[in-house]
Amino acid sequence: MHFQRSRFLPWISAACLGAALLAGAAWAGTAEGVRAYDRGQFALAAKELQPAAQAGDPEAQFHLGLMHDFGKGVQLDHAKAAALYRKAAEQGHADAQYHLGVSYDKGEGVAKDHQMAAQWYRKAADQGDSDAQYNLGVAYDEGEGVPQDHQQAVAWYRKAAAQNHVRAQFNLAVSYDDGEGVAQDKKQAVHWYTKAAEQGDADAQQNLSVMYARGEGVARDAAKSRYWARKARESRARGED
Repeated sequence: MHFQRSRFLPWISAACLGAALLAGAAWAGTAEGVRAYDRGQFALAAKELQPAAQAGDPEAQFHLGLMHDFGKGVQLDHAKAAALYRKAAEQGHADAQYHLGVSYDKGEGVAKDHQMAAQWYRKAADQGDSDAQYNLGVAYDEGEGVPQDHQQAVAWYRKAAAQNHVRAQFNLAVSYDDGEGVAQDKKQAVHWYTKAAEQGDADAQQNLSVMYARGEGVARDAAKSRYWARKARESRARGED
């Protein structure tokens, strides 16, 4: 069945029209501000984002929070950053929820509170944020802000690893390697070490070298062991530059 749209426009009060125009201006400022941020033009980004953030736009609030968190184009101010993250996070902005979790984890701009960190990581993780999923996995692994639960840790590592999060892939491999939170499975450990190693993770490359040397989860192969040991040294050397 097809419906024809009405040709009659609803009456809009002056107050509603003003709010709509303000929101439109805020969205335009956000788009310009984000583009300037991505180009590294932080002074321009701040100019565009500040009124949009004040108007309540969560994307503007988040990006302005980042700028205060790292002192880009504005004064370094972790408290302002956390306040802006909170405003965006309370509107469901996943990146802001993650960064607010980090603020609580580090005690930057807010009192350190691992329980609050885990709560905000969970909100972002439930929206599919891989960094939040990884951090929540670590929280469960270490029992920080949540009861220690290695099975929960593995579950969150797996979600992040499926999104190609390299450290989640490494931690998932370690979980299989040690049989912590999941049945020990050396083949699965090799699988996930390989995923992380191919992304350049030095720890995964080193552990994969050991697996090939010992023939654990994979056929013993001295050449591949030497290859991954060399890749690990190269990755660490790049990290020290």
